[in-house]
Amino acid sequence: MFTYINPDIRKKLIARNKLVRIDDEGRQIDSAEASPPGQRSLNLLGPVPLPLALGEQQPVADWYATVRSTELSEVEGLATTLREQGGQHLFSHLASSMAVNSVLVIGDAETAESPLVRVHSNCLTGDVFGSRRCECGPQLEAAIDRLAAEPGGGYLIYMAGHEGRGIGLWAKAATYLLQDEGEDTYQANRSLGLPDDSRDFSDAATLLKYFGRGRPLRLLTNNPKKVDDLMASGLTNIERVKHVTGVHDHNLRYLQAKREWGHSIDEDDLSS
Repeated sequence: MFTYINPDIRKKLIARNKLVRIDDEGRQIDSAEASPPGQRSLNLLGPVPLPLALGEQQPVADWYATVRSTELSEVEGLATTLREQGGQHLFSHLASSMAVNSVLVIGDAETAESPLVRVHSNCLTGDVFGSRRCECGPQLEAAIDRLAAEPGGGYLIYMAGHEGRGIGLWAKAATYLLQDEGEDTYQANRSLGLPDDSRDFSDAATLLKYFGRGRPLRLLTNNPKKVDDLMASGLTNIERVKHVTGVHDHNLRYLQAKREWGHSIDEDDLSS
């Protein structure tokens, strides 16, 4: 079940170029050697063909699972200790120790002069449950459709540690209760003593450097801060592409708060 931490399987995957490591500039580095102290790097596992049932286009994507090398090393070290102590029954705890992000390569993205890109923050309630309190689910499906319809395809970066703009699912549930008492999405965060937005896009920037190879990128987002954060991590050529969808009576107040906070959403977008 946990073959991703089995040293023999790891060696086979590295030999087959199915497990690679990149530094924070998106350059491939030696996967077999330990990272020097202080060096930040990501592990990429894939590609895995993934037929998608989301959206109308339903393309077949190449899926890459990604994780920070520091987190992977900690889990592998813990797994070794558990094996030595006969604690295999505790292996299920390892799964909660890593934030595993994903990359979906849709279409012939390698040939695109200016790939279309979506960096999507995970949202269990919207992406999985289909909640209409936000527009996350429709944005995810619309992004897949737009990438599949592109002549060259594009890339979807799915950020696993971004639930509730980075506060986590438990705190997000609490903010929903506060919103039901009249606070907006940002006020609710502040009432809990949490930032408006604590998401870290540095891993997304590293992945876009690796897959983008210096090409100009067109980013599906209404959030100028997301563009600023990615550019602050070293991406220099990003064009923002508007991505409004899933507007509904249930999320209208939420979207109005995002608009007031700085998202590029026009009043006309909210009346559709």
